[in-house]
Amino acid sequence: MAQTNNIINKLNNLELSIQISLSGLSFCILQRDTNTILTLKELSLNKRLNHIQLLDTLKQTLNTEEIIQNNFSAITVLHDNNLSALVPKPLFDDDNLADYLKFNSKILVSDFLATDELVINESINIYVPYVSINNFIYDQFGPFTYKHVSTILIEEILNFEKNSTAPKIYVNVSNNHFETIIVDKSKLILYNTFDYNTKEDFIYYILFTAEQLKLNPETTDLVFLGDVFKGDDIYNIAYKYIRNISFGKRNDNYKYVDSPKSEYSNFTLINSL
Repeated sequence: MAQTNNIINKLNNLELSIQISLSGLSFCILQRDTNTILTLKELSLNKRLNHIQLLDTLKQTLNTEEIIQNNFSAITVLHDNNLSALVPKPLFDDDNLADYLKFNSKILVSDFLATDELVINESINIYVPYVSINNFIYDQFGPFTYKHVSTILIEEILNFEKNSTAPKIYVNVSNNHFETIIVDKSKLILYNTFDYNTKEDFIYYILFTAEQLKLNPETTDLVFLGDVFKGDDIYNIAYKYIRNISFGKRNDNYKYVDSPKSEYSNFTLINSL
């Protein structure tokens, strides 16, 4: 168990959220009684790590961040990977987790499978968490909650779009990968995640997805979330082909010691609190 320091006295009011992917990690600490996010940090990597390297990176980060060596009243870990699948709840059978997932993800017989329930659209999200990360977090802090990043993303967007009347494409941009969520008339039409190395890769996947769903890039709204800004390469190439581009918003009311990059950055991490 990490040793408690005296930086913050009201330890029982602290909540920690950590988002883990093979290309980086981010974390934030919320002091609940003052509604203040005390720490918000990201570590983006130039290459994808393996599971051992990822665990080593997390250990090093926790050891070097003094404020994270506290006791927390709540801890949430978000697993950010492409090993997930949504199943409508009426069709879900707990005995068939691997069968659902293997159709769109490469999994091993030894993989541990977990589930999140999405009440908002009556579905079950099946995914492969990073077990070594979970074990380490438990050893350090004790019991905690974990979810797949897509669970937070889908729930938040469906809440935003509960009164929508037209299709909309949401794109949550991260380092070397992004999630696409398409909604229409408050219903989830598609969720998928893509790896990309260049801006050309990025726009190809967006346009291909729109084409498959018969969405016209000239008229369909695209909403950016995450690590993207007006005028950067990702935005510019998207605007070359898609006319209606805007940026989303977290709609949180937290106070910040250090402000986030934008109103739509760290979307899943902050919304997990």
